[in-house]
Parts: sequence; structure tokens; C-alpha cells
Amino acid sequence: MEFPNTPHMKIKKIASPAEGSYEPGILNVIDLAMIHMDTFELGKVSGECGQAAYAYIEKSTDLCLKGEADAMATTPINKESLRAGGINFIGHTEILAALTNTEDPLTMFEVYGMRVFFLSRHMSLRKACDMVVKERIVDYGHRCIAALRQLGVSEGTMAIAGLNPHSGEHGLFGDEEVNEIIPAVEQLQAEGYQVCGPIGADSVFHQALQGKFNSVLSLYHDQGHIATKTLDFAKTISITNGLPFLRTSVDHGTALDIAGKGIADSVSMEEAIRLAVKYAPAFSVGGKKEPLTEAV
Repeated sequence: MEFPNTPHMKIKKIASPAEGSYEPGILNVIDLAMIHMDTFELGKVSGECGQAAYAYIEKSTDLCLKGEADAMATTPINKESLRAGGINFIGHTEILAALTNTEDPLTMFEVYGMRVFFLSRHMSLRKACDMVVKERIVDYGHRCIAALRQLGVSEGTMAIAGLNPHSGEHGLFGDEEVNEIIPAVEQLQAEGYQVCGPIGADSVFHQALQGKFNSVLSLYHDQGHIATKTLDFAKTISITNGLPFLRTSVDHGTALDIAGKGIADSVSMEEAIRLAVKYAPAFSVGGKKEPLTEAV
């Protein structure tokens, strides 16, 4: 079978990754046969597609947990289709957390080697500022550094971004740095962690991009999103840490308006797969570090 709009790509239907042909021009596909092609409409919100999306995530999770796949690289899913299909999750991360009994997965963005974690994500800016407290920063410092080590990144220093302009100028405009961030950094340093900060958000991401830091802890959603996506929107890839396996993902939506037109940009998906291949060898399977065999 040839793939639409790409005549040189051939689809091979398989039952498991072990049956795949891993060579250029071959797309190995496990078909759960959940879509009725006689009624399927491109570019439409569909409960049937939402149910299929969930089933494929569940299947992929099972393959990863069994060690049949080394990592998971996910495409976007449509939240409205999930809802229409009776799937009561808002996205991949929540589904994966439930399927793996993971309490609080940790998101990291990577673009051109710059890694960014987030102290908070989907909440109002007012509430996000209220989350900038010593205890939370210390907890995230522990978790972020553990996630980096799981990815095989053990060298270098993690920077904590400042919240206020110029990190508050020693309390001249904003006291979060003095009262919360600096004490958190000092505690992490006393515990032996390689962290520094706060460093003004107008310079910390540039310094990380230049290699001065191995990662940055962004203090709210847009602070880190703007820095990464302005650099390169398509190549900003999300990595979900804390799961029993490695998961990378594109960071864009489903774009139903261009479905079937053959004009979708594959760069982000390609980059998500590349990062999965890059980091998968550092992950353990069943408590034992395994070499990467195939990228699925």
C-alpha cells in the first residue's frame, strides 16, 4: 500500500514492532481497524476518531511497558474528538498518567539543545505567581534534576529563572526572588544540587542556548513557551518525564482545516522522533538499561 501524497512511502501492516521493516520508505503500522472508512470525513471532529486515538495511545503504552517499543513519539490529538467519543481526558499527558498510574508527570521542552522545565503550566498568571514559593521550587529542583539524569544528562548546572524584571533588583520591584527563589536555590545547593539563580528571564534562556546551563526552570507557562517557540516553533519538542518510559511529542495542534490537503509540515514530528531516538538508550526497561534497537 502506498501512502497518499507520498508515492515513495509504503505502508506495512504489522501486529507488533518485531514484525516491522526498519528501512527508508517503509511506514510500519499497527492497524486497530476502528475507523469505518465508508463514513469517515477528513477534517471533522469525530467521536469515532476520538475513541480510536485513545485506543492507539493505550496500545502504544502497552508496547512500551512490555519493552516491545523503546519510546513513544506522539502526534497531536483533538480534544473535541476525545470528548465526542466519551473519553474523559483533556490530552495525552493525562491519558498516559492514568494508564501508567503516574501521579504528576513533568513536562520538559527541548529546542536546539536548550531544555526548559515549567514550575506551573495551565493556570492564570495571577495564580502562577502565587505558586512561586520556596517549597515548590525545591521540589521541582529535585524532580527536574532527576528527570535530566534519567535522560542521561548528569553534567552541568540548572538555572532558575527570575520572576520579576531583572529578578526584582534585590526587592526594589517584587520580593519573590528575595523571599522564595533565593532561599530555594540555597537549599538545593546545600543539598549538593548543581543549580543557580535567580537569573533574569530576559537573559537566562539565551545563556542556556549558548551552553552555559544544561536546563532552565521557567516559573510560569508563557515564560518558557515564548522563549522556546520564538526560537523555533516547529522544532520545540515536549518530553514527558516521570513515566515508566520515554515519551516525546510535537507541540502543535491537529490543524483540521488542512487535513487531506498534503500540505502539513512534518518537521515537528520528525524532530520528536529524533529526540526519542536520542534519549531512549538512557531509559531503563524493567530496571535494566537496554540499548536502543528500533525507533517506533
